[in-house]
Amino acid sequence: MTRALVIGGGPAGLMAAEAMATAGLSVTLCEGKPSVGRKFLMAGKSGLNLTKAEPFDPFLSAFEEAAPVLRPILQAFDAQAVQDWAEGLGQEMFTGSTGRVFPRAMKASPLLRAWLARLAEGGVTINTRWQWQGWDGDAFTFDTPGGREAVTADVTVLALGGASWRRLGATGEWAPLLADHGVALRDFAPANVGLLVDWSPHMTRHFGAALKGVAWRAGPYHSRGEAVISARGLEGGGIYSVSRGLREGHPLTLDLLPDLQAHEVAARLAKPRGKDSQANHLRKRLKLSPAQIALLQEMARPLPQEAGALAALLKDLPIAHAGLRPMDEAISTAGGVRFKALDQGLMLRDLPGVFVAGEMLDWEAPTGGYLINGCLATGHWAGRHAAEWARR
Repeated sequence: MTRALVIGGGPAGLMAAEAMATAGLSVTLCEGKPSVGRKFLMAGKSGLNLTKAEPFDPFLSAFEEAAPVLRPILQAFDAQAVQDWAEGLGQEMFTGSTGRVFPRAMKASPLLRAWLARLAEGGVTINTRWQWQGWDGDAFTFDTPGGREAVTADVTVLALGGASWRRLGATGEWAPLLADHGVALRDFAPANVGLLVDWSPHMTRHFGAALKGVAWRAGPYHSRGEAVISARGLEGGGIYSVSRGLREGHPLTLDLLPDLQAHEVAARLAKPRGKDSQANHLRKRLKLSPAQIALLQEMARPLPQEAGALAALLKDLPIAHAGLRPMDEAISTAGGVRFKALDQGLMLRDLPGVFVAGEMLDWEAPTGGYLINGCLATGHWAGRHAAEWARR
């Protein structure tokens, strides 16, 4: 049998292994951590949002400038394919009101267990605590619990992740190994990452509060997602979706009332407030939560008294911050192997027989199902094309 090697045991690597085993290759997967799927399991703590059920073109647009290259890859393993795959592993799926798709179990462990069982049935061998060190001639070398090991293969898929969450295995330490072989790379940058804010003491009581029903904007990026006020700043899907704009240097603004026009807000604020404080007036007339009012005061005190000026502020509140959280705290990273270094099958042009998948590639996508679907799809694509290349 043709020998295939996968380096990296995240969703992209596991999917590549499945695709090659299904094609009849003898597959060995090597993972540096004590177990596979560690970041996959972490995603499961928030329900495991596997994909997004929406028309393909809006789905594709979430991948921004990488969309043209990823189009055939995502078409070959789209949102419906992801759901069919998960259901084939015995996981009932459901779609939430926003189109996000989750396993009914709302966690990753049952799906991962079923997946690993199917890979074992397909003959896939998994070696853990095998840290890839590069090449020795044509062999891939690893530091293992038993000492140095060298592995040769007819075809290889690299799926080592980006450069966030080092404790889960995505270190980015593979980048110099590929750069030494002339592979074109883009520097890593944090994506889907929280925001640092130096709060004043009066915000302490609101730590843990969610900001719901709001809209965020940073340059061309906008989101209706919620965010949580934490001791270190702001985090959550609403912030993650605009973090690229913040990374590019755009200011962050918040619309506290996205379902109302400014003149509607002003009309409500213009009503007599009697003996109510301004905060109580905002709460009664606009249904703002204590956390929303506190954030408004934190960012714009003293608040204007005139209804029109206050309405404008509520619709376009500047958020002062201290920048993005460190890259190791990001959910994912931008940067990695440039697509110009790869052929259409995701094989490295300078290293024939070596394919790349997942977050190693120079693409990024927001959370909400796009990121995991992209990893699964590129793993599936690389595995299929690796098997075809090996047969040729």
